[in-house]
Amino acid sequence: MEFIPAIDLIDGQCVRLIQGDFDRQLSYGDPFATAKEIEAQGAGWLHLVDLDAARGRKGPNREVIKRLCGAVGIMVEVGGGIRSVDDASELIEAGASRVIIGTKAVEDPSIVNDIARRHPGKVAVGLDYRRIDGRREVALKGWIEGSGVEVFEILPELVERGATAVVATDISRDGTFAGPDIETLQQLVEYSSSSGIDIIASGGVSGVNDLVSLRNITYGGVSLQGVISGRAIHDGRLDIREAVAICRVSE
Repeated sequence: MEFIPAIDLIDGQCVRLIQGDFDRQLSYGDPFATAKEIEAQGAGWLHLVDLDAARGRKGPNREVIKRLCGAVGIMVEVGGGIRSVDDASELIEAGASRVIIGTKAVEDPSIVNDIARRHPGKVAVGLDYRRIDGRREVALKGWIEGSGVEVFEILPELVERGATAVVATDISRDGTFAGPDIETLQQLVEYSSSSGIDIIASGGVSGVNDLVSLRNITYGGVSLQGVISGRAIHDGRLDIREAVAICRVSE
């Protein structure tokens, strides 16, 4: 399992939202210094999100992200506001190892086909969800709108169309240190065992114990491909080097 530190961007700066609420924003400063420190601490992946673009807003983040892709020697995945093949190609050509399609993948799943044909193996989908009346409803447009679509309703089509990974985020836990949604992640790993799609956990990680719990999610020899952490590393609750080592331990 890969430990994947996250940098979320608003107006070119590293931030973190609590439960996806743009009015509950924590600032962490220069994304370039943060990215270089993440690399120096041994992480193999970096997770970048353009929060302005996720809400349909223009700003400096796209250029910042492209520069970040070239500034580090580790793999980078990028999400937030990717709405077209051209958007995806621009980021991949700048050095992104994969792009994460969220809102557009739910509204028009054919975009996954289109990007996967041009960039095989480089398309992930982001399914950010809230539990509503027992269902895990996927949220859209920077978590502002509901889709009416349940995670496991849309996932098979996205796999069929060429997605090779899914980033699953429980919005209610994101940035809260409440712990991951183990139940849903276990079900996703079970789905992965038959579909082959990689599962990446996101939301709620508070410390070492959560990483151990996530590492222990298995089914039929399949486990999580990765876990994303943002606030826990920025607030010093997790040491990146230690987290990387814990996640890579084989059971």
